[in-house]
Amino acid sequence: MNTHSVVADVGGTNIRLATVDKQTGELGQIKKYLCADFATIADVVKLYFAELDGLVKELCIAIACPVDDDLIEMTNHTWSFSQSVLKAALSLDKLYVINDYTAISLAVPFLADDEKVQIGGGTVKDKKAIGICGPGTGLGVGHLININDKWISLDGEGGHTSFAPVAEDARQVLAVLAEEMGHVSAERLLSGQGLENIYRALCKLEGQDPALATAADVSRAGLANDCPIAARTLVVFCQGLGTFAGNLALNLACEGGVYIAGGIVPRFIDYFKTSEFRACFEYKGRFSEYNAGIATFVVLHPDPGLFGAGVYLRQELKLI
Repeated sequence: MNTHSVVADVGGTNIRLATVDKQTGELGQIKKYLCADFATIADVVKLYFAELDGLVKELCIAIACPVDDDLIEMTNHTWSFSQSVLKAALSLDKLYVINDYTAISLAVPFLADDEKVQIGGGTVKDKKAIGICGPGTGLGVGHLININDKWISLDGEGGHTSFAPVAEDARQVLAVLAEEMGHVSAERLLSGQGLENIYRALCKLEGQDPALATAADVSRAGLANDCPIAARTLVVFCQGLGTFAGNLALNLACEGGVYIAGGIVPRFIDYFKTSEFRACFEYKGRFSEYNAGIATFVVLHPDPGLFGAGVYLRQELKLI
């Protein structure tokens, strides 16, 4: 009977699953499901397993939440599960549960040239630290270091650090959101919900009722210049992401580059290339010249979480 190794990438909205070739790392039988359609993660994983020809022996789950304990509780979705109980329920030999940005981080050094696009200047220094952040349902953050020719991902919850505005519009948006929320994390602005929060705050500052309901609506209207406030929303978003990514670069001297992943930015990549992202990335006072030398990229790989989960699985099985 055939046996399979499977990887899963679990976000606040979707779960993607694929088989992984343990020798080559090639992904196969990729499928995507809406998390909201299933009461538990076990339900959707069992459905996927049932569609495979053979048994699944190893599973690596990359998930958008802390993974330090046996009990996993998602930050941006209702799912929670015990790793030990899930392993038994799925009859697995091996179950690995890692942070989603651990997976995405591990994908980065292995991206092909056509799976990323550089934004602005800067160069990549071989085997130096790498920073990764990705606006999506939330704001994922990771770092990657190379030790003895092996890439090691450093977990963290950097998306929940305090938002640090630079431009005037961003300062005013922060003030509005702080009145509502108290602490305002970077994720509150640099994510899908963030686009909605920025737009709503700018509407309040202009004394207008919000006419657009979703992040997709705001993005479309801003890109088409159909709504001045939506257009300003995209400006604030790109400025804020540049500042945040620049902070990541300084935190760990990321001379290996800083990569923007997630599902939002690739949807308006042409706009992003001409935005103030790179200017804000470099705007670091006495360290502006330092950040100017660090390259920034947008990840275009369609499934970096799955790809990186496969890297992790193969490393744990001592195959790479």
